[in-house]
Amino acid sequence: MLAAALIALAACASAPPPQATNTIRVDADGTVHVPAMAVPVSEFLSPEGPAYLAEHLRTMQTPELLREVEGLGGPMFLKSRIERQKELFPVARTDTVIGGVEVYDYTPAGGVPEANTNRVLINLHGGGFMTCWPACAEVESIPVAALGGFRVVAVNYRQAPEYKFPAASEDVAKVYEELLKTYPPDNIGIFGCSAGGMLTGMSLAWFQKHGLPAPGAAGIYCAGSAAPVRGFGGDANYTATAIGEGRFIAPPRAAPVSDAPARSGMPYLSEVDPYDPLVAPAESDEVLAKFPPTQFITGTRSFELSSAVLTHSRLVRLGVKADLHVWEGMFHGFYSNPDVPESREAYNVMVDFFETHLGR
Repeated sequence: MLAAALIALAACASAPPPQATNTIRVDADGTVHVPAMAVPVSEFLSPEGPAYLAEHLRTMQTPELLREVEGLGGPMFLKSRIERQKELFPVARTDTVIGGVEVYDYTPAGGVPEANTNRVLINLHGGGFMTCWPACAEVESIPVAALGGFRVVAVNYRQAPEYKFPAASEDVAKVYEELLKTYPPDNIGIFGCSAGGMLTGMSLAWFQKHGLPAPGAAGIYCAGSAAPVRGFGGDANYTATAIGEGRFIAPPRAAPVSDAPARSGMPYLSEVDPYDPLVAPAESDEVLAKFPPTQFITGTRSFELSSAVLTHSRLVRLGVKADLHVWEGMFHGFYSNPDVPESREAYNVMVDFFETHLGR
């Protein structure tokens, strides 16, 4: 079998390349001009994956499905997924206040198992620092609480347009400080998706600046900690975003010449230096070196892919324990649908990570 495979590879290597129907042009500065092309669904997806990806791409091009639903606190397409998660992952939820900040406090329906009574997770929901409370908190917290047997505290942090940075970091710190009165820092985990993933990194930097101990582990999901100047940055702005979202999100790289300081396009960050380590911890080796074990989850069609890869590689270079999980063919926040195998795999990876790295 091995010999036959090697012979086949050698034949392919010696065969003339197929005739190109379009020409790729490369500028002197390395800019590549790619002709229009059709990108099929990856053959490596699960049997359910292609239909899920196609559904997502159509959803991203359907304004009605992206409209925020009153009472849901998030876009229409999340409604059925939250309902399904509640069927599959029974939890108890308490709407309460911790450290003066509103939170949803989740526990497994049967109670927190004895092994986890001295552990807690903090969830920071996605939504671009502008929306998605409580919808995103629900889809991010429910599976982890039920499958991992964890108490999960989802934080309703302040968002734009009413509030600007560092309001969210301040709110997370208030909740964290209050939980530290009950839990050792090594027994506290913190995680979030999208803006919540960004805020996870920001919070770790904020804790350092204000003399708070590092938590036991962190999950930066659907995000990275690079400077958010143009979208999430890197190649993914141009390669992953279009085929994962069915639209462009980041502005073109070529911008009008201006002496104005760089600013993020996110309203929450519009008045702060996006390269400040409190905003983009990946800009500071000193900050990153003090990160706890950190896990990244992204996809090959996720617009945050480059930021996640960059942040992970810098942590590894600094000797920080960091795990990067990239799902083939999946898009930004893909694991909100609990019926897709890729989502179940992601839940298991999250639970195993916190089970491994949190103290007891």
